[in-house]
Amino acid sequence: MKIFICADIEGVCLTNHRDDVLTGESGYAQACELMTREVAAACLGAIEAGANEITVNDAHGGGRNIDVTKLPQNVSVLRGWSGHPYLMVDGIDSSYDAALFVGHHNAAGAEGNPLAHTIHGGSVARMTLNGRLASEFMLFSYACALEGVPTVFLSGDKELIEASADLHPMLVGVPTKDGLGGMTKCYPVEQVLDDIKAGTRKALGQNLKLGRIELPGTFELEVTHKSHLTTCSVQHYPGVERISVNTVRYKSDSYYEILRAIKFILA
Repeated sequence: MKIFICADIEGVCLTNHRDDVLTGESGYAQACELMTREVAAACLGAIEAGANEITVNDAHGGGRNIDVTKLPQNVSVLRGWSGHPYLMVDGIDSSYDAALFVGHHNAAGAEGNPLAHTIHGGSVARMTLNGRLASEFMLFSYACALEGVPTVFLSGDKELIEASADLHPMLVGVPTKDGLGGMTKCYPVEQVLDDIKAGTRKALGQNLKLGRIELPGTFELEVTHKSHLTTCSVQHYPGVERISVNTVRYKSDSYYEILRAIKFILA
């Protein structure tokens, strides 16, 4: 069984502030250690479920957060960015049996995590896809679906887990923390690690073929920027319509084109 893991850091159980997730800041080293441990727990659960090949995309910041020396055997790690529109799931293809998402967070415009954002926290105030608030989990689990790969596991803040429950029929969710405004209730680390390991094992023990989804036939993306200066610039992407001072809209029948547009619209 061949498994793909998309790993982020804002949804691991102790991150609360930007100082926890930015290179060189005071809490970053601890957050990287915890991200590594949560990913390792997911890998161990996958191995117990029968996985013999695992690829992890280190999908936060510069893509160099995970201590690869602390992961099990048969785990390859993708570091850095190639520029492909799949972004956080760059490397996914139809050869994988399932996708797992570890350490994820709620969307821009939502609560449940002080670090909630969608791709570019500094510029995006809100993003919707077909009228639904779009998290990174939604966007990139759909990219997995585009390759025919079912997404069966998600760990991160409680509100993201709840908001995403209906996106994939076989999805097993493990909450790592809860949040209100700038405060988080961080769940016990060892319990979270145990839950992630058990959750991935449970997720991969299902009939994975039943987890495949059919994407909609058409897509409407709306992005509201924090600054009208960004909106003014990105409206020049082919097919983009500026619908307000801070918001643009892009429509396509191709989800790949939606992902390609996002790379420009969020610049």
